[in-house]
Amino acid sequence: MTPVRQLIESIGLQRDKVIEYQTAMTAIPALGPDNGGTGEMAKARYLEGILRDLGCRDIVHIDAPDPRVPDGVRPNIAARFPGKSSRTLWIMGHMDVVPPGELSQWKTNPWEVRVDGDTIRGRGVEDNQQAITSALLVAGEMCRLGITPDLTLGILLVSDEETGNTYGANYVLKTRPDLFSPEDFVVVPDFGVSDSKSIEISEKGILWIKVTVTGHQCHASRPQEGRNSLVAAADMILHVRDLEVLYPAEDPLFRPSTCTFVPSRHEENVPNINSLPGKDTFYIDCRILPGISHEDVLESARNIMEAVAERHGVAVELSVVQSAPAAPATSPDSEVIRRISRGIEEVYKVTPHCMGSGGGTVAVGFRQMGIPAAVWSTVTPTYHLANEYGRISWTLGDAQVFAHMLFDHE
Repeated sequence: MTPVRQLIESIGLQRDKVIEYQTAMTAIPALGPDNGGTGEMAKARYLEGILRDLGCRDIVHIDAPDPRVPDGVRPNIAARFPGKSSRTLWIMGHMDVVPPGELSQWKTNPWEVRVDGDTIRGRGVEDNQQAITSALLVAGEMCRLGITPDLTLGILLVSDEETGNTYGANYVLKTRPDLFSPEDFVVVPDFGVSDSKSIEISEKGILWIKVTVTGHQCHASRPQEGRNSLVAAADMILHVRDLEVLYPAEDPLFRPSTCTFVPSRHEENVPNINSLPGKDTFYIDCRILPGISHEDVLESARNIMEAVAERHGVAVELSVVQSAPAAPATSPDSEVIRRISRGIEEVYKVTPHCMGSGGGTVAVGFRQMGIPAAVWSTVTPTYHLANEYGRISWTLGDAQVFAHMLFDHE
């Protein structure tokens, strides 16, 4: 039996390890301070213990200072298991999770794993503990069987993915770019579908706009004495779709294939019913196709809103909450896509296809560095939902795909 076949078959027998790792991680509520938690350190220590128990000698800490957490830092860990070549396949997982939300919506305790046949349930089991578990299974069976693959296996564990990546992947790539070679490639198992077919190679840019409308407050019984900021804001919200006319470009890689401009959050204005509000604030979530200028979109939005403001006799101010232009796409002909596609075909017996995504992932940072990245996993998905769950068979199958990628098949 070839080493790759031996490794793949051995991974397929590790159901108990999946449950062990998931149970331990789920019991550690790795919530960042923005989500009311104390950070990811306890989870990081557990995972580093596993890596050291496996015999990993190449472990690097890239911890980001954050005075809001008890340890003063947010942990990030890069571990490598050597192959015949120093070229590295990096599998990246994030350690933080989101809060469980309304507990009455959960059928079980979100911080306790429940296993029912192939289903494993609990907060974080899919987002993103499935990725972490799959990576650990590959490393564990490589070490146990004494198999040295053609490529080096890198496992990157980061913090703060759920609240912006400032203390996680972005910090790692900014402070330690030397950890990654242009010859490396990356898999980010933080997006996927249940049939395993979709490989994300490109993302729309993200532009979040805050719109503040200022009128004049007065008693609601005498509206002629004020300028109703809520009415003006409502009119502006209805004109957000004007941006769709101005930016009609399409790219079939994405679904939907166009830019999207969506009014989303609305802040509270006045606390009482009988006051006409003098200030109103809402937000626009823009997902912008690669190649379209964020500055142009912002200026177009400003022109639209100012025209509406003039009709209502109010003032309007637009500010940027976040602007993350689209990174260059990973080529569908790149080595990472060829390797992961072969692995998917081998393990799941399906033909994968490449696609784009409207949501941002940490793959963007690698693509901006010129390192090809594929975003892929096999999930339902149920991330951020009550009763989040994954499949043990998918965890094992994804690990087998990663193992397949470590060997040269050409």
